[in-house]
Amino acid sequence: MFLSDQDIRRAIKKKDITLKPFKEERLQPASYDIALGNKFIVNDAHTTTFIDPANKIFPTTRTVHIKDGEGFVLHPGVSLLGYSKEFFGSDHYLIEVNGKSSLARIGLLVHNSAALVNPGHFLNIALELCNLNNVPIILRPGMAIAQLTFSPLSSGSEQNYKDTGRYSENNLVGYIPPRTIPSPKRKKK
Repeated sequence: MFLSDQDIRRAIKKKDITLKPFKEERLQPASYDIALGNKFIVNDAHTTTFIDPANKIFPTTRTVHIKDGEGFVLHPGVSLLGYSKEFFGSDHYLIEVNGKSSLARIGLLVHNSAALVNPGHFLNIALELCNLNNVPIILRPGMAIAQLTFSPLSSGSEQNYKDTGRYSENNLVGYIPPRTIPSPKRKKK
């Protein structure tokens, strides 16, 4: 179940959802459109010949800040991190980030796989932007970039992302290696 526009507005007023800045015109029937921020993290493609997350081998990155009113050229086949203008989160709802159909139709992938924001996580979300088109796409701070939907939990969670999350202290970083999941122990025959 997802919150309706009325429920989203009510939850923001009750401070059950943090969403700053909130603009009424971005509220949709069952979602909220978030805007692209000014910060991008770009790979330096010449610093490594491959990426190996398990062994913490990543390209060097640099941070690029784009002023309001200016554009950032995302070339075909290039992937980078961008951030939302909005700071949001909730202790009471699971938030899902979805790409916008209008951007998907021009080949802009807004998130590769990280669509969920757990309860207790408050952030300017990192967006894994990728140009799947064969021509450059101009990205502009302030443009509608994704939609948020809000789902109530069936009960209160035992864990809180503030205590357990890897990005709970600083979401505005580049790459963080994946957690290692131990292999199950085999039974001896």
